[in-house]
Amino acid sequence: MTRQGVAVRDSAKSTTPAIKFKQGQFVLYRDPEMFWTGQAGHTFVCRVQRTWLEGTYDLVAVATGRFVHYANADYMRLLPAVDAMRDIDTAPLNTDGAADDMTAAAIAWLTQQHATANQRPELPAQRD
Repeated sequence: MTRQGVAVRDSAKSTTPAIKFKQGQFVLYRDPEMFWTGQAGHTFVCRVQRTWLEGTYDLVAVATGRFVHYANADYMRLLPAVDAMRDIDTAPLNTDGAADDMTAAAIAWLTQQHATANQRPELPAQRD
């Protein structure tokens, strides 16, 4: 449908592909009531707690523990692990100051990996 030669989007259609979220996944959730009324803190990270048959979700806000019941998937975006781990996956490990841009968790993980990767695996003690 066009209006004066300009394409008009059908507002009844969703602007995002239909995604089925799974329990335990991290999502970014925007509370539509808070957003449309101009309230602060309307967008926050949640973990999917429960999936309902009609396609809504129960969420738990990661930072506050706040429950969000029957969240509509149109207001949710998946937070892929690849994005959370990008600083580790792309860190330049052989340059001066490489660790300056990494989070403490990333440095701890790399330290642990280095310590265990350079040791011979030990077998459990033999039983008599």
